[in-house]
Amino acid sequence: MSIDDLRAQYEAYPYPARNPADEAERLVTGSPSHLDELVQHVFGGRIDHSKPLRVLVAGGGTGDGTIMLAQQMADAGNPGRITYIDLSDASRAIAEARAKARGLTNIDFRRGSLLELDGLVSEAGPFDYIDCCGVLHHLDDPSAGLRSLAGALAPGGGIGIMVYAPYGRTGVYPMQEALRGMTEGLSPAEKVALARRLIQALPPTNWLLNNPHISDHRLADANLYDLLLHSCDRPYSVPQLAELADSAGLAIATLIDPLRYEPSLWIKDARVLKQLAGLSMLERAAWTERITGAFTKHIAYLLRPSDLEAARIQPDNPDVVPVLRDIDGKTVAKAVPPGGSLEFDLMGSVVALPLPRLAGPILLQIDGKTSLGALHAAIEPTTKVTWEQFLTQFRQLFDALGGLGKMHLRRG
Repeated sequence: MSIDDLRAQYEAYPYPARNPADEAERLVTGSPSHLDELVQHVFGGRIDHSKPLRVLVAGGGTGDGTIMLAQQMADAGNPGRITYIDLSDASRAIAEARAKARGLTNIDFRRGSLLELDGLVSEAGPFDYIDCCGVLHHLDDPSAGLRSLAGALAPGGGIGIMVYAPYGRTGVYPMQEALRGMTEGLSPAEKVALARRLIQALPPTNWLLNNPHISDHRLADANLYDLLLHSCDRPYSVPQLAELADSAGLAIATLIDPLRYEPSLWIKDARVLKQLAGLSMLERAAWTERITGAFTKHIAYLLRPSDLEAARIQPDNPDVVPVLRDIDGKTVAKAVPPGGSLEFDLMGSVVALPLPRLAGPILLQIDGKTSLGALHAAIEPTTKVTWEQFLTQFRQLFDALGGLGKMHLRRG
């Protein structure tokens, strides 16, 4: 697939479909590149917001990751800047309109390819953090793309990526093949119209119709085009993603959200789980991907192998600060009794996560500023728990909420 073909697709159908007017109502958030998430997984919880964070968003599309991170950096008072690049003028125009609607002035918008970064690096980099979400799997040579990004990375920096996964997208690739020959030579609009007619005519045995994890073809035309009409789309299993990272001199620091990749979340038979003892994190994740069949994508943070140890942060130091994300601690504290469970919908399954006895008192105190030492001091008079007992309870809470991206850690 040529760069011109890729540009033509996204000029016709900027992806994902976004309306800049919606910025008045909501901020689209997600992963990778949520500020609290990347600070934990790339910088080991360390960030000084008085120092400019240099960010590259490579293949920014209509702007979800760019706008999210730019807004969060502005809210945190970080004077850094984001360099956005994309091949599509139409996509960039939407992203620029979204930034204007929010009054964001910390983004430099450029047309460009992630395969040609030398000029940007000399002008605005090297970059402390690079976002590349949903891009590498559309390149003829994804390894070359990732090597280009790695070459633009500052010492101690990291990359947040998203690539498609094979098993959860069962049915997508046969449909792509079926449509490819039928739609050759048609305009983008004609391709979409024919694809919609085919979907309406599919037999009930079709794998796409029977895949509960795929719904983009039911949404906007841009979403359908990206799912079924893209001329270059390859998925990655966990082992293949690890190989891709290694080809660029990088390693997977973490998969998001890590608890989803834990076999014991899905399999409760102790005899089965015993056979997995001794497997590495990535081996366990690969096994989980195979048996769930539900992963449609993988989100990961990639670091240079020499930086992995420095980027690790554990909930075991009095100075560590827990930060909640997308949940209200007080609401959860009131709703869940001591030793109760919190339910989450994960990839179509409802999973109940047991919370420790002191989850309520701890959650009531978490405000994104209070350290673990201060949390313990606040609940000790009523709970009478020692520091070690408190840490045991907090680790259990963090394993549950942190494992699903609902809690992040910073260093005070």
